[in-house]
Amino acid sequence: MRTKLLERGPDALADYELLEMLLFFVQPRGDTKPLAKAVINRFGSFARVLAAPQGELFNMPGLGTHSVAAIKLVHASALRLARAEVMDRPVVNNWDRLMDYLAAVLSREKTEHFRVLFLDNRNRLIADEAQARGTINHTPVYPREVVKRALELHATALILVHNHPSGDPTPSPEDVAMTDEVREAASVLSIALHDHVIIGNGRWTSFRKEGLL
Repeated sequence: MRTKLLERGPDALADYELLEMLLFFVQPRGDTKPLAKAVINRFGSFARVLAAPQGELFNMPGLGTHSVAAIKLVHASALRLARAEVMDRPVVNNWDRLMDYLAAVLSREKTEHFRVLFLDNRNRLIADEAQARGTINHTPVYPREVVKRALELHATALILVHNHPSGDPTPSPEDVAMTDEVREAASVLSIALHDHVIIGNGRWTSFRKEGLL
């Protein structure tokens, strides 16, 4: 597999083979193929294994501290690589890369997560911060806290982002109401709300494109 990877590239390897190689680095004395196949069958894909919560990974027989740490290290590396593609660049000119990054961060989460992208006066990404985590269908959002953080970062514009664990990115009435509250709070201090993006499973919705903002 190592030769296949180096000579033909990662696309030549099946999901279980990628995981098998990764697990072999931390379990070099055992056959990691059966374990890799079992883990892939449990979570569905290599990407879902990487994004799986630590607790669920530890519940898999055969995955110990070193294996779970290796999996989460690869996941963190993938997210940082995706984030590097959008940091310090005008996000409006790199929308596809931004959506790829947000999907990598949020699309596989099982509860709602609310994030805020803080932009400078050239629409470059200053920071991407998690503001709240909620239940499977609700996340508490406090507009004053969002605006306060924007002032601390000297941001002049915002993009709100959250996920729908159901996979359907259709905005709810609560999503629309919360967006209006944040927009009103931000406008008082001349901070623009560029968009609110909802991430689903393989899909996303932009409030701006849907005429909701």
